[in-house]
Amino acid sequence: MSEGQQTPQTGEPEDAEPETVEATEASERPVTSGAESVARALERTGVETLFGVQGGAIMPVYDALYDSPLDHVTMAHEQGAAHAADAFGIVSGEPGICLATSGPGATNLVTGLADASMDSDPLVALTGQVPSAMVGTDAFQETDTTGVTNPVTKENYFAGDVDSVGDTVGEAFALADAGRQGPTLVDLPKDITTGPTESEPAAGTAPETYDPPERADDEAVETAASVLAHADKPVILAGGGVIKGEACDELREFATEYGIPVVTTMPAVGAFPEGHDLAMEMAGMHGTGYANMAITHCDAMFAVGTRFDDRLTGGVETFAPGAEIIHADIDAAEISKNIAADYPLLGEASVVIEQVHEAMADERAADMAATGERFQEWVEQCQQWQTDYPMDYPMDEDGPLKPQFVVETVDTATDDDTIVTTGVGQHQMWAVQYWTYTEPRTWVSSHGLGTMGYGLPSAIGARFAADDDQSVVCFDGDGSFLMTLQELAVAVREDLDITVFILNNEAVGMVRQWQDSFHGGRRMASEYPWVPDFAALAEAFGARGFRMEGHDEVADVVEDALAYDGPSVVDAFIDPTEDVYPMVPSGGSNGQFVLAEEQL
Repeated sequence: MSEGQQTPQTGEPEDAEPETVEATEASERPVTSGAESVARALERTGVETLFGVQGGAIMPVYDALYDSPLDHVTMAHEQGAAHAADAFGIVSGEPGICLATSGPGATNLVTGLADASMDSDPLVALTGQVPSAMVGTDAFQETDTTGVTNPVTKENYFAGDVDSVGDTVGEAFALADAGRQGPTLVDLPKDITTGPTESEPAAGTAPETYDPPERADDEAVETAASVLAHADKPVILAGGGVIKGEACDELREFATEYGIPVVTTMPAVGAFPEGHDLAMEMAGMHGTGYANMAITHCDAMFAVGTRFDDRLTGGVETFAPGAEIIHADIDAAEISKNIAADYPLLGEASVVIEQVHEAMADERAADMAATGERFQEWVEQCQQWQTDYPMDYPMDEDGPLKPQFVVETVDTATDDDTIVTTGVGQHQMWAVQYWTYTEPRTWVSSHGLGTMGYGLPSAIGARFAADDDQSVVCFDGDGSFLMTLQELAVAVREDLDITVFILNNEAVGMVRQWQDSFHGGRRMASEYPWVPDFAALAEAFGARGFRMEGHDEVADVVEDALAYDGPSVVDAFIDPTEDVYPMVPSGGSNGQFVLAEEQL
C-alpha cells in the first residue's frame, strides 16, 4: 500500500450546492482515529451512498459515519450489500462501496466479490477484523478475510497502520476504478480503526506499479486497420469493456461510418443501439441466430473489451473459423487466453477504437468512408439472416402466459432509459432477448458467475445510482427471488420505486430445460412442488403485490405496477413448458444453433 502526501482540504465557494457545503463541513472535522480517517477517505471519493450490514468489528467505522454526510443503506444480508454496490457501480460507472463485519459478515460478501471480479465491475469492500494481536488465534468471528477473498479481488489489503489506513482506503477505491475495473477489499482490524491518529488521508491514487496502457502501438493499429479495410465480411464484436471504457460513442461512430455490423456480448448489451440497421444484437449460447451467423461467416473480427468466455464462443475451434481476429483490450492477460489473436491491440477501448477509426480513413479505405458501401453486400446478408431467424415465438392468446410477451409488454410501457436488472436463469435470457436496449448502463445482470438472487439487491443498488426520472425494473425467477427476497424489506424501508416481475414457472427453469434436453428428462431437484404466493408475500413486507395469469391481464397489471410509487412485485404465472431458444449446446458451434428441443 502507498502513503500519499497529506493535503488539507480547502473550502468551497459561497455559491456551492448545499450537498457540497455539507460534505466540506464534514471533511473539516478533525481526524482523531483510524475509523474517522476511513470515513474521511470515503467522503473524498465523491460516492455518496454506501451499502452494508453493521457488526462488532466494523462498528468503529459505522460510529465514524454517524456524523458523515454519506448515505448508508442497511441491507438485510451482506450478499445483498455486495450486489447492491456492484449494481451501483455498473449504473454509475464509479465504484460502489459495501461494508461488513468480520467472520460471517466478510464471508457473506464473497459471492458478490466473485461476481464483480468475473464481470470486471468496480466495487470496494470494507470489512471489520478482530484486533491485530488476536489475528490467528481463532478469536470470535475471526476469518482470514484477505486469504479468503484474494482469488476474487483485483487487490486486497490488510490495514496494519493507523496513520495510513485512510490512504489505503483511497488507494483501494482508485484501483477498483483504474484500467480494467474490478473489486478491491480493505480488511480493518479493530485496533487500527479505534487507534488514535490525526493523519488526513491523501487523495486516492492507484499504485504507481499499476500502469495500464492507454494507446495501442501505432504500427499494430495500422496493420489491423488494413485487415479490416480489405475484408469482405467484417464484424465488430463489442464486449463489456466498451461500456466500462466509456467507448460507446466511439463504437457507434466507427461502425456507422464504415457500415460494419456490430455483435455484442451479454455484458455489452446496450453498447450499440438494438434496432439499428447494423445491430446484430447478442451472440453466444442464447444469442440471436443472426448474431451467431455473422460471427460464423465473418472474415475479419474487431473484438473490443471481451474475454471470449465459453458462453460466447461455444467450441473455440469452431468460433469465427474463417476470421482474422483483431483483439483490443486493456488487460494483456486476456489477449489469446481463449481465442488466439492475430492482431493484438493493448489500450483503452475508446482510444483504440479512435485509433483504428483514424487509420481506416487513409487512401486504402477512402471509398468506404461515410456511406459504408464497401460492405453493403455483407450488411444485406446479415439483414437477411435477421429475416431468416427472427426472435419470435408462438403464442395462443387463450393459452398459458408467455414470458416473452410479459417482457415485451413492460418494454413497450417504459422509457428507453429504463434500467433492467435480473436474476439468473431462463428469465434472464428472456429479459435480454425480448427487450430492446438502446443505451449503455441500462442492463444489469450477473454474467460470468451466473449468480441466482442477483436481481432484487441489484435493483436496489441501481435505484440509488439511477437518475430520479429513470425507471428500474427487475425480471426475476421464482428460484432466484427466493434466494434474496429478504432485501424487499430494504426496498420498502427506503421507499424505493422499483418494480419486480417474477416469471414464475415453479421451477429452476434453466436446470429443468437442461435436464429435459441432456439428461433424458430426469428432473431431479429442479421443480418446486410448492412456492409462496409472491404477491401476498410482497404485501406482508409492505410492498404492493400483483399477480397475472392470462395474456389479457398483462397490459393492465403492468400499467398499475409501474404506476405505483414504491416497490411492487408482480407474480406472473408463465407457461411452465416454455424454454429458451435459440440455443447453442455447450461446446457447440455458434453457427449450429437450435430453435427447438427436437433439433438437439
